[in-house]
Amino acid sequence: MPQNRSAYSQMIKAEAKNLGFLFCGIAKAEFLEDEAPRLETWLNKGMHGEMRYMENHFDKRLDPRLLVDGAKSVISVALNYYTDEQQTDPSAPKLSKYAYGTDYHFVIKDKLKQLLAFINREIGEVGGRAFVDSAPVLDKAWAKKAGLGWVGKNANLLNKHAGSFFFLAELIVDIELEYDVEPTADHCGTCTRCIDACPTDAIVGPYVVDGSRCISYLTIELKDEIPAEFKGKMDNWMFGCDICQDVCPWNRFSVIHTEPAFAPHAELLGLKKEDWNDLTQDVFQKVFKNSAVKRTKFDGLKRNISFLAPQPPKGGAKNKPI
Repeated sequence: MPQNRSAYSQMIKAEAKNLGFLFCGIAKAEFLEDEAPRLETWLNKGMHGEMRYMENHFDKRLDPRLLVDGAKSVISVALNYYTDEQQTDPSAPKLSKYAYGTDYHFVIKDKLKQLLAFINREIGEVGGRAFVDSAPVLDKAWAKKAGLGWVGKNANLLNKHAGSFFFLAELIVDIELEYDVEPTADHCGTCTRCIDACPTDAIVGPYVVDGSRCISYLTIELKDEIPAEFKGKMDNWMFGCDICQDVCPWNRFSVIHTEPAFAPHAELLGLKKEDWNDLTQDVFQKVFKNSAVKRTKFDGLKRNISFLAPQPPKGGAKNKPI
């Protein structure tokens, strides 16, 4: 096996590309020593908000060998979702690009299953598990370690050739492979566009995001009412937010995805502001069938849309100019 590590790694990367992944890199499965204090500080400061699950399995988040017996390698992949398609009504509540089409969990997990089947067929019986944003795995840390890019000031993984509009996932396997040992250098420089653009001040400092203030958290993860302090600061986002990515200079290198499953529902982008305000359960189920938007549920999306509605001026007619 050792003498074949390089050949096997190249085979895996070639197949990942064949399956449609934008990038594929491989890192040794080991304890993420540098991430431990960062994660602990972030949790202690309560920056995970109501995402209590982030407090669970602390050790597993830092060591993949606790997730997969005999784990030796972490295969990190990136799947592009960038599109230049936009909602046609500029006044309509906004939806993050990643949620236009089929839920990425389904799409990526299916591709990773195919990649694992390929490994078993071409290399031999290999034990492994696929992880797609639904288990205690630090995706960005592993992608960085595998050479896919660097973690930017907005805490997203950035790549010089493709920006940041891509999903990350992993295949953790029990065979030794050739590892990408040269992590990408940080190319953010003195740029602070993402920090300056965030309307809720969620990026509290370079490389540190207070998740409890992030629009994506407020519109998806938060199950209670959105705090009043964010009224008028949501920039009309009803599900997710693309601001810190849209303003990032590296995203001028983003390329249009070629994944058919990510194409938006035929009616989605054409819905007008009044259509969203009058959204019914039936339309929600039709437009967002197999969509990531199902995560917030119909009532959650209606809550978000309602929160975006402007408040009437206090005092009513008394405030009208004479």
